[in-house]
Amino acid sequence: MSGSTRGSISRRGRREAVSDTALSAPELDRIPVASPAASPVAPPLPREGFIRLSPLNRRRWQNFKANRRGYWSLWIFLALFGASLFAEFIANDRPILVSYKGELLYPVFVDYPEEKFGGFLAVTDYRDPVIAREIAENGWAVWPPVRFSYSTHNLDLPVPAPSAPTWMLSDAQCRPAAEKAGRQPPPGEACRAIERNWLGTDDQGRDVVARLIYGVRLSILFGLILATIASAIGIVAGAIQGYFGGWTDLIMQRFIEIWTSLPSLYLLIIISSIITPSFLVLLGILLLFEWVSLVGVVRAEFLRGRNFEYVRAARALGLSNATIMFRHLLPNAMVATLTFLPFNLNGSIATLTSLDYLGFGLPPGSPSLGELLAQGKANLQAPWLGLTGFVVIAFVLSLLIFIGEAVRDAFDPRKTLG
Repeated sequence: MSGSTRGSISRRGRREAVSDTALSAPELDRIPVASPAASPVAPPLPREGFIRLSPLNRRRWQNFKANRRGYWSLWIFLALFGASLFAEFIANDRPILVSYKGELLYPVFVDYPEEKFGGFLAVTDYRDPVIAREIAENGWAVWPPVRFSYSTHNLDLPVPAPSAPTWMLSDAQCRPAAEKAGRQPPPGEACRAIERNWLGTDDQGRDVVARLIYGVRLSILFGLILATIASAIGIVAGAIQGYFGGWTDLIMQRFIEIWTSLPSLYLLIIISSIITPSFLVLLGILLLFEWVSLVGVVRAEFLRGRNFEYVRAARALGLSNATIMFRHLLPNAMVATLTFLPFNLNGSIATLTSLDYLGFGLPPGSPSLGELLAQGKANLQAPWLGLTGFVVIAFVLSLLIFIGEAVRDAFDPRKTLG
């Protein structure tokens, strides 16, 4: 179709469209014709990043970010937990990488026998001056920032254990240890010539910084596993109670009331005295009592939602009870459940710390924050033990409280749907 033909059709269409007006033909010709290229275009949708969120969840995320204290607490907590996962590369009594006679070795991952370096022991002690000299003469080694693991006993302390932080010691206190190591530092430099314990040592000569790093990792992992499994069991139990109701709800509710009335602390002490405590044993014991924390919340949500119209429609369509419970009702109940999860994690960490403090927790020698508090109580002349343990525990639990408050604000319907 030629351009003149298209122009005549466009003018004819304009004349027909405004035939009931008093405009003349020249005036009609001056009315602009809308071309396809000039048609309005819808604005682009906002970018969603790596994770696609629904509009409701995006609004919840914005509400979470609006709580600056909780938002930054989340990032600080993730940074601390992420750093603790690499504790072996931060605090260890083994080098990260060793080059010996042209061969690269990885002591962090592999237990090399000492005969590889001219010794005779089954496992190499890299802190032995003889082994250190042999590696230095035939290669090099890359050490972590802290040359102690959580179980390393420092046998060359300048003062008896529990030793104060190295920066608190005088030159006269550090000089004998430096001379024992074969060094002759100038006056005022003796404390820099020895291995430093930045926060001192406990009563067995173990570095406090290393035990704090490993202790934070152990406490958070224990709390995460305990809170996750206990929440899953509690959600299932609460869903069954709330959805079926009747005798099922009545019997389970009476059982939970009897179970929660038991003195859990005394039972934990009795079981721990019979069974040798370990990470998995202690986790199983605490699961016996922690799962009831979310049952009431989930039960109330299912009792409220089981008579909604969409649930009745799902039943009419022939969907199974399991599908209705966990695909339709559970997402609505998870709003209240997710609000309680940070507080449950907080309680799990506090429970482990309390049991370790009382001596009924993890086995002796484990990098436990509660055990560090117990040492601070037993060694009042070493205030760095109790103070460091208290500050770290209070800081981690405060971060979780702030995160929980931000999650509560994010899922608040008055702020999300208002």
